[in-house]
Amino acid sequence: MFGLGPSELIIIAVIVLLIFGAKRLPEIGKGLGSAIREFKDVKKEISSKESPDQDQDKEDENQTPRRDDNPGSLESKVMDKALD
Repeated sequence: MFGLGPSELIIIAVIVLLIFGAKRLPEIGKGLGSAIREFKDVKKEISSKESPDQDQDKEDENQTPRRDDNPGSLESKVMDKALD
């Protein structure tokens, strides 16, 4: 893990604890976990959306540029999450 030993990890943990405090650490962990989960969900949506007709989609994109304005599109979901 990046060449860090147990003593370095303990020092980093103590510094983080001193900077943020014991009450903020659970909030930070929860926010970090939900962000990682959201990125994984978006990655799954993108991969599942591209896999069935990947070649067809590439041909369509090369012929006519298009923009998805419907509220259920992936771009609008990502934009909504980014604005939140």
